[in-house]
Amino acid sequence: MTTTADLPVVVIGAGPAGLAAAAHLVERGIEPLVLEAGSAAAAAVRDWSHVRLFSTWGEVTDPAAEKLLAPTGWTKPDAATYPSGGDWAEQYLQPLADVLGDRVRYTATVTGISRTGRDRIVDADRETQPFAVHFTTADGSEERALARAVIDASGTWTTPSPAGASGLPALGEKTAADRITYRVPDLKNPAVRDRYAGKRTAVIGSGASAFTALATLADLAKDEPGTHAVWILRRGISGSTFGGGTADQLPARGALGLAAKAAVDNGHADAVTGFRTESIQRTDDDRLTLTGEDGRRLDPVDEVIVLTGFRPDLSFLSEIRLGLDERLQAPTELAPLIDPNQHSCGTVYPHGHRELSHPEPGIYLVGMKSYGRAPTFLARTGYEQVRSIVAAIAGDLASADKVELTLPETGVCGGSGIFDDPAAGQADGGGCCATPAPSLVQIGVGTSLPVAAADESTSGGCCGA
Repeated sequence: MTTTADLPVVVIGAGPAGLAAAAHLVERGIEPLVLEAGSAAAAAVRDWSHVRLFSTWGEVTDPAAEKLLAPTGWTKPDAATYPSGGDWAEQYLQPLADVLGDRVRYTATVTGISRTGRDRIVDADRETQPFAVHFTTADGSEERALARAVIDASGTWTTPSPAGASGLPALGEKTAADRITYRVPDLKNPAVRDRYAGKRTAVIGSGASAFTALATLADLAKDEPGTHAVWILRRGISGSTFGGGTADQLPARGALGLAAKAAVDNGHADAVTGFRTESIQRTDDDRLTLTGEDGRRLDPVDEVIVLTGFRPDLSFLSEIRLGLDERLQAPTELAPLIDPNQHSCGTVYPHGHRELSHPEPGIYLVGMKSYGRAPTFLARTGYEQVRSIVAAIAGDLASADKVELTLPETGVCGGSGIFDDPAAGQADGGGCCATPAPSLVQIGVGTSLPVAAADESTSGGCCGA
């Protein structure tokens, strides 16, 4: 007779957190079933394979995963070096998925999760029923897997936030989709390079991805006359706008901010502050004009790069009872620890299965998805999350409750303090996330901040790994 305890734990997503969860499950003697929508492991990471992480190899591998890989002869890359997204996928994540073998199913897109025979409203015997995970396969057929627990590590990559400052797409944003990208462009690709070479490009956003885009466009401008960026920020510029600089405990992350600053200082980009995009409209000569909520209209641009963050896809969880913060869409207990409206981006308190639990026992959102709309997620956070959760699933609450997490300070985040308070953070040049008064500025050449060497200056993972 099959009981719920005999069923596998379904893990959604074969990315860093999902594969680490599977490795911890195997270590605990629990069978995982990993459902990956892509045709290979780390499909999302591969989409930004050209971007270099600002964390070293020593910070982006999981101990249980390393143990699983060791018998295969796998050798960990130099712990002090910085992998690109492609390196991370090919040298660690795909080999880990290969070791897991048939436990990983590719082109398996999860479409819904529920309790067997129980929709969202039914209470009777709910917690004794296994989870039913519905998914589609490459040929369009539908399948169902039963699970004792579900770990959703599907990330947020497929649901980028729009250009519109209200959280909705700006008017005209959808119709201008052919001239808008929501990813850092790979300018080593000749076709992509041609798209931006000699063009005027708007970059909307203020985090690591925006820094990366600004730095790469500045490099392109050195070789392609006429290439210019317009950096659009919803807030003002302060001493912390470009991150922690040389004070950042992740040196490559600090160098990334300095490279973005150099792009502005050297005249390769203009900064437009306090601009909240309301509409994107085509001009008669097929360029794009951005208009702000305050009525300001910017000079036309040829392309727009929107890097305003990501949000979780909750569509396939509609029959599950989730406890989510009303602002961040993160688990209720975790949200206060990561809320950029209140929390400095320098530290995140250790958290595990208790902070990641929901009214529906046995289901967990982990990795990037656990942060909802909050920024600055680091891979090691996800690894500690899944270690704690798997220990809890195994019944080892002593280990599950012993969560430890030490993160580097002085990073880039979405902001803290009062949203529109001009005085916030101005007294001393701003903390990590100060929000000075919005203004329209052009920053000239001639500041004295150092810039990292060229091969490191464009470091920065889209996921803040």
